Amino acid sequence: MKLTINGRAREYGGDPFKRLIDVLREDFDLTGTKEGCGEGECGACTVLVDGRPVNSCLIPVAQADGRDVRTIEGLGTPDMPHPMQQAFLEHGGAQCGICTPGMIVSAAAWAESKAPKTDAACRQALAGNLCRCTGYQHIVDSVLAAARPKKGKGARR
Repeated sequence: MKLTINGRAREYGGDPFKRLIDVLREDFDLTGTKEGCGEGECGACTVLVDGRPVNSCLIPVAQADGRDVRTIEGLGTPDMPHPMQQAFLEHGGAQCGICTPGMIVSAAAWAESKAPKTDAACRQALAGNLCRCTGYQHIVDSVLAAARPKKGKGARR
């Protein structure tokens, strides 16, 4: 199977029914994607497949054959974080860290979409991502800070 993972062409020759999360973590050493529930209920394992958030614990790697997969490692680096990662740092969106990668990946996809950048729309976009550590307000604040156009010099349009 041929996949593009974080912009890099990769090949996988193992079990086509192995879960995508396991292939990412075990075969490609991309351990940023976390497993929470293993049942598609928590969103901790969210990655982007062709730009859309999916629970990587629910899909066999064969479903990703020929597709573009983007993990938390593909968003930014410690030296050059993605705007969503930076906003989570600045606004206290991260707590223990288990849900954070999936939350950031989902939020980045929503921020890049044409969806309205309102509190309610943000909460709806993150509805599949559960966090046990917080009341979500810091997460929503972080996501909206990164998603809304900046005012003044250098504003995104």
